[in-house]
Amino acid sequence: MRKRLHTRQATFRQLEVFREVAERLSVTDAARVLHLAQPTVSTQLTRLAQALDAQLFEQIGKKLYLTDVGEELLTTSRELFEVLDRLEMRLAQRAGLAVGRLRLGVVTTAKYLVPGLLGPFCKSHPQVEVEFQVGNRAEIRRRLQDNLDDLYVFSHPPRELDIELTLLTENPLVVIAPSEHPLARRKRVRWDELAGERWLMREQGSGTRHAIERHCEAQGLRLDNPITIASNEAIKESVAAGLGMAILSRLALTHMAPGNLVELPVEGFPIANSWYLVVPRGKQLSPIAEAFKHYLLSELGAAA
Repeated sequence: MRKRLHTRQATFRQLEVFREVAERLSVTDAARVLHLAQPTVSTQLTRLAQALDAQLFEQIGKKLYLTDVGEELLTTSRELFEVLDRLEMRLAQRAGLAVGRLRLGVVTTAKYLVPGLLGPFCKSHPQVEVEFQVGNRAEIRRRLQDNLDDLYVFSHPPRELDIELTLLTENPLVVIAPSEHPLARRKRVRWDELAGERWLMREQGSGTRHAIERHCEAQGLRLDNPITIASNEAIKESVAAGLGMAILSRLALTHMAPGNLVELPVEGFPIANSWYLVVPRGKQLSPIAEAFKHYLLSELGAAA
């Protein structure tokens, strides 16, 4: 007689602990997020593995990896907690309450856009718990592929994935320079006048860099002496310090930018660019996620 796996012996708490460890591949990080001691996390994982009679992780060197069973359990636990979240929100709706969890994943430049809209929404829905993840395009694409969040904001949506997208608003990319730059007071600047300038660029995997490289390739433009810097804030400070020039989102420039930066009126710029709201095709949004989606579209004047 085939031995039966005792999946029903696993508790919700064990699965919650497992999910946190599996998504971070770190007991230390999961313990911090869960506000638990590391031995407690390890004990929960051991009991879960015993209940399932299966190995969930393997450690190679200092790195933790999921086994095939662990991968299957992670997918199932995500689905389970998503169902429970929707149940909780539906029950709250019946009671006339707006509660639940809203999970957002946005690319780095969208952090200048989304918080200003998220703040008023949270004030009108004080019982909503928000998880706000910010990363470059590659990082948020992975989160989208793994279905970790409710809604995503991209400047360059991964159209190779099965997604539904809605235009939110324009996000033009502009050339920025120190205010004392010799070309700063010009009304028009030719690209060849920027020959020899050092350019400060976001890292590979960034949507901004992707847009810039695509534009330069299409226009036959060169970016000489590039330096990679992995944050818009550091790029702005470096431009202000005279390290080089950059091409950034106009909103990134105007949002808390130092007063000694200017947008140069370079021919062929700004680069047309937009932000999009992205959802995996067929995903059943929670009531709170659906409400925030409609709020975004209403505030930004976009049509669903």
